[in-house]
Amino acid sequence: MLRFIIIASLGYIVGKIIQFVIIRSATQVTKRTRTKVDDELIELLKRPIFITVFTFFLIIATKSLDISEGFKSTTVRILLTLIVWVWMTHGFKILSLLLKVLSDLRNKFKMIQRKTVPLFDLIGKIALVAAGSYFILLIWGIDPTAWLASAGVIGIAVGFAAKDTLSNLFSGFFIIADTPYKVGDFVILDSGERGMVTNVGIRSTRILTRDDVEITVPNAVIGNAKIKNESGGRWEKKRLRIKVGVAYGTDLDKVCTILQNIGDTADNICKTPNPRVRMRGFGASSIDFELLVWIDEPVLKGRVTHSLLMTVYKRFTQENIEIPYNKQDVYIKEMPN
Repeated sequence: MLRFIIIASLGYIVGKIIQFVIIRSATQVTKRTRTKVDDELIELLKRPIFITVFTFFLIIATKSLDISEGFKSTTVRILLTLIVWVWMTHGFKILSLLLKVLSDLRNKFKMIQRKTVPLFDLIGKIALVAAGSYFILLIWGIDPTAWLASAGVIGIAVGFAAKDTLSNLFSGFFIIADTPYKVGDFVILDSGERGMVTNVGIRSTRILTRDDVEITVPNAVIGNAKIKNESGGRWEKKRLRIKVGVAYGTDLDKVCTILQNIGDTADNICKTPNPRVRMRGFGASSIDFELLVWIDEPVLKGRVTHSLLMTVYKRFTQENIEIPYNKQDVYIKEMPN
């Protein structure tokens, strides 16, 4: 028993010395950095290092006792399990710390953002639990092959049962990582709905239409659909096409001048690129023009379109320019008696 106490005491002292040397050396290195993350990491490693060293000495001390081999074997396994448990639980904390740091470095790690951290955290914790369980089974002399096979069958069953949920989760992860759109962007869905993205979650995306109706779309649907992002591209500006038709025989130069003047003087119109007028073709009953203007934000589309159409109609009426429309003339060949 005296030998056990001496070895255990020696293990405590050696554990403290090793802990002090490793932490002191690491602290000297971290002093050169500006961030406090490495200091937090060192603080998290203090306890596992000490417990690992001290526990190994306890194992040696246990083997020196004059007791039955069965009791020795059980005690050693418990102590080894304790080491695995300590490193696994502290691994959770270290994982959370590293993910927090990586999520702040958005320029370097675009896939790890604050919204994807829970997913990575869950995957990391599952991996740590799986690794810890594997080593614990080995410590207690249990063959993990059968357990792995059972886990594989359970995983397949769960995958089939929750395939839609898993599909939404992974699609949400890739949407956040790839960022085809972000909160505040105006998008048009395949089904024709247009609105502003209000939330991009792991499971679904929420879009607020111009009618103040919120649409929740599963990420699996959006991930496999064609989405038009009106706020995307090299800038957020959006081009509007105001289609106008004039009657044949109209002075086309005058039409171009009027439309250009309307574009240049209208409110909420970008000066760069500048408004422009284009003749598009000869229609069945009209000569077709387009007034092309740019607006700063897609949200202004309805308001600016209304203003331009009203102005075009009033100016054409003042200038006696006819806007043709479909007419039907009825000829009565013979009046009935």
